[in-house]
Amino acid sequence: MRKHTEVAFLMLFSLYCSVLSAESGDLEKTKHVDQEPSKVNASKKKESPWLATPTLSADPKMGTSIGAMGAYLFKADKKSPTSMLGIMGSYSNTDSTIYGMFSKNYFAADRHRLLAGAFGGRIENDYEDFLGTGFNALTTDRLKGLFLRYTTQVKGDWYLGAQAVDMDYEIDGRDEQTKAFLKAIGLDGFSSNGIGAVVEYDARDNQHSPSSGSYLNLNNTAYREALGGDESFDTYELDFSHFYTHGSKGVLASHVYGRWTNDAPKGAYSSIKLRGYTRGEYLAPNTWTVELEERYPLKGKWGLSGFMGLACLYGDEQSCSDDESLYPAIGGGVTYTLKEQEKMIVRAEIAAGKYKNKGFYIQFGQAF
Repeated sequence: MRKHTEVAFLMLFSLYCSVLSAESGDLEKTKHVDQEPSKVNASKKKESPWLATPTLSADPKMGTSIGAMGAYLFKADKKSPTSMLGIMGSYSNTDSTIYGMFSKNYFAADRHRLLAGAFGGRIENDYEDFLGTGFNALTTDRLKGLFLRYTTQVKGDWYLGAQAVDMDYEIDGRDEQTKAFLKAIGLDGFSSNGIGAVVEYDARDNQHSPSSGSYLNLNNTAYREALGGDESFDTYELDFSHFYTHGSKGVLASHVYGRWTNDAPKGAYSSIKLRGYTRGEYLAPNTWTVELEERYPLKGKWGLSGFMGLACLYGDEQSCSDDESLYPAIGGGVTYTLKEQEKMIVRAEIAAGKYKNKGFYIQFGQAF
């Protein structure tokens, strides 16, 4: 139902990337006039520390959304990966807003890593099949939160650390039927603070677009009333990715994700983490996801991607042996390299799942 919107977004994406290339070329021509060949080659190797990209999406949750992300890139030292400090924001035709700021820091020859973020927003939802019940729900979600994670290298590619989360989430019905439905199922959001441990393994050859190696993250968050929240519960997460180069250019990326909860309120339940689905429309205490993605570079800065995945939501009498608990997805798109040295990309993708779920996205960075 958003065919024309998706075509327009793809045209805008192509135009935006063309403008980036043109501006980059004009800048190089200006800087290289009357310079010696050696100096010209040296200046070509130096990229701007600033990064800016649009973000666009079309899905049932937020309607058509447009936004932007800007970041400053820097190196704490020569042996550490590039750090990033950025802001983002978006606004949709459903009068939804999301905003945030983030910082990814690598320092001391990558022996220490610090990830921090703050976010907030108001999301006007129009669910056509809320929680798989067939009920058309009109909700307003309000959220804000803080996140901090620190890890330190313990041996080789292994890191150990801790994290802290401050989360405040509210959900309200915009009509009497939705208000009654939310009250009946006990879904009213939550407010809580949590701390937890982090174990990380990172053998990727690049932080942004790996072509080989693996990444593993295991963490838990213990939300407790004693830490200033209204709820006490636990969450556990597993995130694993592997990257394999085949042929002369292609990269096959695989991804496994799992999230489990204990005594969590429905507002903190797990949701589907697959492109093509709306986060929060389907919920259960636990979830797992598997994905395969082929990434193939074309001439210049362009590339292609194709992916498929399967997610399961289970717990509360839901089981992965039931077809109703399984959610497949398939999709593909194009990528454009913003920063060649850092392998930072922006991607435009279309994805589809079951129950007529689908989405169109322009986002910064690889999906995993």
